[in-house]
Amino acid sequence: MNPRWQKMLLEYLEALAVALVLAFVIRTFVVQAFKIPSGSMLDTLLIGDHLLVNKFLYGTRIPFTDKVVMPIEDPQRGDVIVFEFPEDTTKDFIKRIIGVPGDVVEMKDKVLYRNGEQLVEPYIKHTDPGMQARRDNFGPITVPAGKYFAMGDNRDESYDSRFWGFVDKEKIRGKAWVIYWSWDGPSDIRFSRIGRMVR
Repeated sequence: MNPRWQKMLLEYLEALAVALVLAFVIRTFVVQAFKIPSGSMLDTLLIGDHLLVNKFLYGTRIPFTDKVVMPIEDPQRGDVIVFEFPEDTTKDFIKRIIGVPGDVVEMKDKVLYRNGEQLVEPYIKHTDPGMQARRDNFGPITVPAGKYFAMGDNRDESYDSRFWGFVDKEKIRGKAWVIYWSWDGPSDIRFSRIGRMVR
């Protein structure tokens, strides 16, 4: 092979290797992209929203373990989080934290209470006027240490902590940060949502 071409090929391979390492480091420790596949967080997040998740805020997970190091802060009430689904750890779920360790959570006729006080939740949505026992009335339950109670904003169509229990702190992947792309099919790009912070 021509020495000039050989040198150029080596430079390209070196650049590719550096890019792959950087991509791995960023995806593992800094931010990761996720796509919203269901309507459980309507209208905060729409089906087809693509968002970035801040992975270092709650601490960086050492690859292939559940060990977390260097947390900046603990997950807070109201944070929208991505986490490993407790019933199938190959899937990621996204929900809002309602209760942190020590909180007492209760729901009466679709109205949510935390530590005995009714929550003001401008982000929630109800689609079913009827009542279902476990979905619309539960508790009171106390959130254990190291765990979080999480619910979808679309309360009547969310499979969340009311049904499968608590989220382990070690299973939280990160905090939803910003919508970088949104569409309802290839011909319907939702430009107004691009760049919107997740709150």
